[in-house]
Amino acid sequence: MIVGLTGGIGSGKTTVVNFFKEFSNIAVYIADVEAKKIMNSSIIIKSKLIKEFGKNSYENNTLNKTFLADIVFKDKEKLKILNSIVHPEVLLHFQEFVLKNTNKNYVLYENAILLENKSNLFCDFIITVTAPLDTRVQRVILRDNSTKTSVLNRIRNQWSEEKKTIQSHYVINNSSLEKTKIQVNRIHNILTKKQQ
Repeated sequence: MIVGLTGGIGSGKTTVVNFFKEFSNIAVYIADVEAKKIMNSSIIIKSKLIKEFGKNSYENNTLNKTFLADIVFKDKEKLKILNSIVHPEVLLHFQEFVLKNTNKNYVLYENAILLENKSNLFCDFIITVTAPLDTRVQRVILRDNSTKTSVLNRIRNQWSEEKKTIQSHYVINNSSLEKTKIQVNRIHNILTKKQQ
């Protein structure tokens, strides 16, 4: 069973994933982390990114995240191109991960653009993490040392929380750690029972 976990920037997906990681009977795949690894190791992706975005895409043979982020978060078409280059390779990697973890109750697949890139189609259930807009903006400013304007630009480039929650089986409101943990435990118990 594959359970997709998504949410907008600053919603607190990482916090929720960390709560899920406490369960030993599941496997967790974080698409963004794996994508970065693949973007640094795949010769195919590297050559395509350099061809599309220029040689500054890599610095000292390492992905130049800041350079690429500056381009793609201002231009939806460029973001689509980036995703079309990276997504197929990540998908293959994820499918291998699922095969290696068939002994687990379920695989939690964390992906910020799960619905946008149609990865939800191979998920049995979808969880969306939400949080108030002000909270999200503050979290990202503190985390990335960015400006309110740049955070709001990134939020505008993503699907709205409403659009995500409509397509979800479960919604976690992540405004207090204590309440979030209770929601995670409740959903995990439901999902585990579905597997029995």
